[in-house]
Amino acid sequence: MAAALLANVLYSTGFVLEKRALTSMPSVSVRNPARLLRQVLGSPLWIGGSLALAAGFGAQLAVYRTLPIAAAQGIFVSGLVLLLLLSSVLLGEQTSGRERYAVGAILLALLMVVLSLSENSDTVGHGAPAPLVFTVCLPSLAAGVWLYATAERRAKHRHRMPTAGVEYGVAVGLLYGVSSLAIKGVSSYLTTEGIGGALVDLLRSPYPYLLLFTGAFGLVMSQAALQRCRASLIVPVCTTVTSLFTAVLGTLAFGEALPHEPVRLALRIAGTVLAVCVLLAMPKHDGTAPRPTPPTKELTSG
Repeated sequence: MAAALLANVLYSTGFVLEKRALTSMPSVSVRNPARLLRQVLGSPLWIGGSLALAAGFGAQLAVYRTLPIAAAQGIFVSGLVLLLLLSSVLLGEQTSGRERYAVGAILLALLMVVLSLSENSDTVGHGAPAPLVFTVCLPSLAAGVWLYATAERRAKHRHRMPTAGVEYGVAVGLLYGVSSLAIKGVSSYLTTEGIGGALVDLLRSPYPYLLLFTGAFGLVMSQAALQRCRASLIVPVCTTVTSLFTAVLGTLAFGEALPHEPVRLALRIAGTVLAVCVLLAMPKHDGTAPRPTPPTKELTSG
């Protein structure tokens, strides 16, 4: 529990620091990743944010060794409250009433998932068959990259309303969901005995390579999205997608059984459905679309 709460603080702080650093940079683009990396690595504030995220990754490894996936996701999503507070204080971002209600509903949904857990009957999975991991992860990665590219194309329309970041958040959330499953897989190889053999087994598994892919693409995609959209909206959407993806598919892939009791099963299903419905109802745009300037008539003599 302490490691999960620490991960919340580190992740929220890291995202906000990166967003603040990105606001003072020239526009970044996924089409030029080398330029993006040069810009962000030249910012001490951004480096501080990335170090906080890396430390959160370490805390997450500890969490997945001791808690079921669904329980861990419920605690991780509670960090949205801290994220909204930090984005308001440090970034000056103001959330709408509709967005605050949505975040409250998301927290309620994940609370329902946590209440569906039982310390006596829930088990912590420590492995998943590689074919099953690829079956779950590869389509999700393809969907995330496709959705991000679609959002980029739509954002280029001249008179389109500024995007709120929902599509970007879902796309990055899918990549981070795969990354979260990979972290869960890596945690199962952590041991204090037979480190050499464990390392060889880890390198034979799909998890390090999934982490490399999601780390590289997630870094570039998330930075461009953070620069364009409010952290107070894109991060909750991303976190919700990541948590639902990890809780549902991770539970199945790692063999962590669903509740057998009707009440706990109903809570688990209702919480998942509520979070998905809230995500679908989130606003898709910020503000209003700019109106085209009417052409001026030239005055002619005579």
